[in-house]
Amino acid sequence: MANESETPNQANSLKGFSIGDPNCPYCHGLGFVGQDVPPGDPRFGKLEICVCRAKEVVNYQERTLYTASNLGDLKYLIFETFLPRGKVGLAAPLADSLEQAFNTASNFANSLKGWLLLTGHYGCGKTHLAAAIANHAVGANIPTQFLTAPDLLDWLRGSYSRETEGSFEERFNALRTVPLLVLDDFGTQNATPWAQEKLFQILNARYVNRLATVITSNWPISEFEGRIRSRLLDPEVVTHVDIQAPDYRNPVDDTGHHELSSLNLHSKQTFGTFSLRKDENLPAEDIQSLREAFETARAFAEKPEGWLVFMGPYGCGKTHLAAAIGNLQAAQGFPPLMVMVPDLLDHLRASFNPNSNISLDRRFEEVRTARLLILDDLGTQSATPWAREKIYQLFNYRYNAELPTVITTSSGPDDLDQRLLSRMSDTRLCQMVIMRAPSYTGGLRRKLKR
Repeated sequence: MANESETPNQANSLKGFSIGDPNCPYCHGLGFVGQDVPPGDPRFGKLEICVCRAKEVVNYQERTLYTASNLGDLKYLIFETFLPRGKVGLAAPLADSLEQAFNTASNFANSLKGWLLLTGHYGCGKTHLAAAIANHAVGANIPTQFLTAPDLLDWLRGSYSRETEGSFEERFNALRTVPLLVLDDFGTQNATPWAQEKLFQILNARYVNRLATVITSNWPISEFEGRIRSRLLDPEVVTHVDIQAPDYRNPVDDTGHHELSSLNLHSKQTFGTFSLRKDENLPAEDIQSLREAFETARAFAEKPEGWLVFMGPYGCGKTHLAAAIGNLQAAQGFPPLMVMVPDLLDHLRASFNPNSNISLDRRFEEVRTARLLILDDLGTQSATPWAREKIYQLFNYRYNAELPTVITTSSGPDDLDQRLLSRMSDTRLCQMVIMRAPSYTGGLRRKLKR
């Protein structure tokens, strides 16, 4: 029999539920029961949900948590629907990278200790894993907030409107104290001073209190605001996983070639098929320059570090050696992005089309952050101010980040943008290989002479 000493808080906690089962032998349709204990017992006078309503209460709590979590349409992104090794046929190193991220995220979801930072290119699986962690937590009745960085800032700004529920302080405090915060697409937010300060205050509070936090980003840590970067580099708190897998939604093939890459068109241009042209009666210095270029390219391909620039006339073998570097890396499971500079600019311009499914910023970000970028035929592009500026921005970013880059050009030093030349001439970072041999004809000159 139910006690009649129900408190206002207990009554409020039952609001929104239907009454119990009229045929229930325990509550007789009331929906809650009291404990048959003597006065003085801590349970005396307290109501408990009857077993006939337990499932309804659990469902209600789950709905409430899902509403508060902001997961919405992401409920289907769970660990069970994630492919730990990606699509069938994905190159082993890329699949290994994805599997490591999956295992790390699964372990984090079970412990919810510390922070987890997931980085990688668009479509590699970061958001799926982050949402899977959030769904797992909500399923365990752990209050969770899942927000993209721009949405988080919009949600805070929205509190200034009189038509919204919750004051700014209430929303701000909720983000600082929620047991699990998942911040997706970090780095895409508008970096105003106000936005930077609010993000720092939220993350700093969570860092100090060691509250479980998941962050995903397409940007390298070096691009984050300094105070946030220093916290994300703390190995005692943050576990960082960089996913190398390609875009699941739009890869060109299962070897991981980027959709912009033309490397698959150069599949036959390997170190094994490169000719040193000893049968063409070339001057000794030309053959020596070919041999030095070959050996330099081969060494770079084994361990890509810094920049490598091939400079020489059309047809001397620059593109062949650049493609050979790319093909060797691809065979090891790390396909680079190889693209002709004029084609790259065309791809960037195409993003302005209203029907394009990718923005200029996203396309440019994919190129400038590529693990290994091969830029073929620098200097043949249209020299418009916009084109020059984009190429400079690309060079400057990769130069400062010291990202491995291979460049081929037929232009002389006087014909190149001096801003680009100054970076290509930095011997600390860059090797410049001058190829003096004339255009390769496959022995045609010798045949004609005969």
